[in-house]
Amino acid sequence: MKPSFFVLCSLLTLPAWAQPNPTAPQPTTARPTLTVEKIMQDPKSWIGTAPSNPFWSEDAKTIYFSWNPAKAKSDSLYKISLTADRTPAKVQRPERIALPPASAGTYNRAKTQRLYEKQGDLFWLDTRTGKVRQLTNTVDRESNPTFSGDEQSIVFVRSSNVYRMNLMSGEIAQITNFDAGSKKPDAKPSEQETWLKRDQLSLFEVLKERKEKKDEGDKITKAEKPQQPKPLYTDGRTVTSQTLSPDGKFVTFNLVKTAKDAKTAIVPSYVTETGFTEDLQARTKVGAPASSYEFFVYDVAKDTAIAVSTKDIPGIKDLPDYLKTSKGLVASTDLKPGPADTTKPASLITKPADRKVIIVGPNWSEDGRYGVLVVRSVDNKDRWLMLLDPATRKLKLLDRQRDEAWVGGPGVSWYSALGTLGWVDNQTLYYQSEADGYAHVYTVNVATGEKKQLTKGKFEVQQAQLSKDKKYFFLTTNEVHPGEQHFYRMAVTGGERVKLTTMTGANDVSLSPDETKLLIRHSYSNQPWELYYAELKTDKKGNIQPTQPVKLTSSLTNEFNAYPWREPAVVTIKARDGVDVYGRLYKPANPNGKAVVFVHGAGYLQNAHKWWSQYFREYMFHNLLADKGYTVLDIDYRASAGYGRDWRTGIYRHMGGKDLTDHVDAAQWLVQNHGIDAKRIGIYGGSYGGFITLMAMFTQPGVFAAGAALRPVTDWAAYNHPYTSAILNEPQADSLAYRRSSPIYFADGLKGHLLICHGMVDVNVHYQDVVRLAQRLIELKKDNWELAAYPVEDHGFVEPTSWTDEYKRILKLFEERL
Repeated sequence: MKPSFFVLCSLLTLPAWAQPNPTAPQPTTARPTLTVEKIMQDPKSWIGTAPSNPFWSEDAKTIYFSWNPAKAKSDSLYKISLTADRTPAKVQRPERIALPPASAGTYNRAKTQRLYEKQGDLFWLDTRTGKVRQLTNTVDRESNPTFSGDEQSIVFVRSSNVYRMNLMSGEIAQITNFDAGSKKPDAKPSEQETWLKRDQLSLFEVLKERKEKKDEGDKITKAEKPQQPKPLYTDGRTVTSQTLSPDGKFVTFNLVKTAKDAKTAIVPSYVTETGFTEDLQARTKVGAPASSYEFFVYDVAKDTAIAVSTKDIPGIKDLPDYLKTSKGLVASTDLKPGPADTTKPASLITKPADRKVIIVGPNWSEDGRYGVLVVRSVDNKDRWLMLLDPATRKLKLLDRQRDEAWVGGPGVSWYSALGTLGWVDNQTLYYQSEADGYAHVYTVNVATGEKKQLTKGKFEVQQAQLSKDKKYFFLTTNEVHPGEQHFYRMAVTGGERVKLTTMTGANDVSLSPDETKLLIRHSYSNQPWELYYAELKTDKKGNIQPTQPVKLTSSLTNEFNAYPWREPAVVTIKARDGVDVYGRLYKPANPNGKAVVFVHGAGYLQNAHKWWSQYFREYMFHNLLADKGYTVLDIDYRASAGYGRDWRTGIYRHMGGKDLTDHVDAAQWLVQNHGIDAKRIGIYGGSYGGFITLMAMFTQPGVFAAGAALRPVTDWAAYNHPYTSAILNEPQADSLAYRRSSPIYFADGLKGHLLICHGMVDVNVHYQDVVRLAQRLIELKKDNWELAAYPVEDHGFVEPTSWTDEYKRILKLFEERL
């Protein structure tokens, strides 16, 4: 599942390890012995820490990155000067404080000036000289700085309002005046009050003269006072995405109304500094009342704001297919006895209303003539690119991506981002889409509507950026192999892609600001992440070639390198529906007929690849198991990343369907091809992997003799909204999907031996999930399971003692039950 993926990413990208040179003379000493205690200890204490978060200086002469070769409590900022001896050096505090943020800010069109926010103030950087000018120093936070259309001013946000600062004079002008309250109607005097006032002015000359004098003074004062924007009342709604058009005539913004009756779950924390139980605020559950969004255009000259209507968006009333079809989408034999399906039959659906949407943008062309919005339906089925005319607030369709499952894939935005979207020129917009089944780059002429697909094939474009001169795209794709990532250059018109990386595995490239150098964060299956440097050379014919990459960092300890870490074989397994499933196979030198299948988490994540796994502890554990004679396999089951739209959406309305049968087929493949005893196969995984483990143990009797479900989802109706509603819709509208996807309804099918491990302060998959499942197993009188609770752990464990305890239990389960 996605949230767990991000938690795991932040936790598991710390270490980097390498494989000893296989051609070097091998030591005659005995093979080092791995133990759970050793592999689960603090990674930096004996493994080393990988370089992370690399970025360039503006002059492309220095590389910065986070690193921890000193085994300190946390990483520090390091640098490598490409004009010196290229030795990593720790950045001292004064230099670190003065550095601009690595990725924040915006540039002018020539890329010679950069604006950025740092600690709530605004800064202006000359990229040619490196000179920095601080623009604000206030208590209030200033944010989102951009250049105005004429680049003579900067536009920024302070206290939800849009301001403009003249860069020459420093004058600041307020553009909007949002008021969180509600507009109160002017009190009208009664007939009696009106009559009395008129009578007083007619009776007393002095009152009449004073009123005339006051009125004249007010008129002069009003005429001489600088024009200020009148209040824009938001009625308690939150203002977001404030953007001033390049011509300065319009401000676009969203008003977000938070659902008042959305109940938030609470996670109790028992082991606290105070000695008292403390409640942690967590999240809502899927299907809870959601925030509503409304998009406005504010006309600066007219001082008025009007909402943009979405009623004419093509397909705005189109219902998803699952609502168009009556009950009976799945035969009753597919379900166990349980709550009745409440999916609405077609007869109950009348007069479809306009679907709710979220609007992001606009992204303006350089000349300010065109602004493009990304419009996303809240039901996840549609993503529109719409051209906005701010003067009339009319929308024109440029592209519609419809998916009866859910719109997604690399480069496709979620609610808060535009995704891959930009301008090749003032009429040509580029974007990414899965229109042909894989994430590719497209262009559309916003004036004529002409579209062009620039990349094509059964591979994904995973990242795309436009060169400074707008003549090329720099792309990261997996076209060599689904388990490899390489960096390419391609003309903006499409055509041949020139491969700029050469090392097998993953190549995470940061292009230098002058676009002549590559900073490569590279890894291989058994060689963790290190930094490499290469230059881009252009010959007389204009052909571009990279130089041989030079290694810049070495992160591993001798103790860790002493063990010959395995290179898992990347294999393909034929699933029952004929598709090829990729897997990573760990083969023991002395097989014992037993096998363990590992299930990666996050759902939309890839692990059967040729680069260093995010699951480094699991990788070490698999080496330990192989040393003991186990054959270990982990696969990129249906819904894993890297394989296109059909694979990504293969679990729509049925988690625990194809993603589970892929694992069952993998187990049978082990039996048929690697001499595994069919009665001695175990399965384990965390988060989504824990969910699959439960479904395997509950619904596939006899396939897996033992399973360890770590921090598992037991009932999808208890998980979060953004992730779950995309795959299963909402439980109150599509209860069938939740009914057949949630392990808790199938607990009576448990046959083998089950271990459940869960952190008690997990704010992602709540501990309540396994508590409910435990009660269900108790009521079913099952005695072949156990639950291990970890009082101080969130979704991703951090304490070495917790990791050690958990994996000792997993190893014991497999040793005793397989």
